[in-house]
Amino acid sequence: MNVRFFAAAAAATGVEEHRVDLATLAGTDPFTLADLAAALVASYPASASSHTPPLADVLTRCSFLVNEVSTRDLASELNAGDVVDVLPPFAGG
Repeated sequence: MNVRFFAAAAAATGVEEHRVDLATLAGTDPFTLADLAAALVASYPASASSHTPPLADVLTRCSFLVNEVSTRDLASELNAGDVVDVLPPFAGG
């Protein structure tokens, strides 16, 4: 599975993409968006940026795209080939 981070999520992790191997995450069948969020928080416990809160805080405000379809349902099931985009709120005008 490929996870892509945008804006504050990218700043918090210090990366724009993260690969997740579901085979290494035993005991998570079905694997959900909530499981993914927990795994990401464990992988990035501290913010990579002094100006950005840690990923755990950023994720509470994020929406997600799973294979280009918007979801906020953390019970959504994920599969090995999925692409998940982590989208913090964007300011604009």
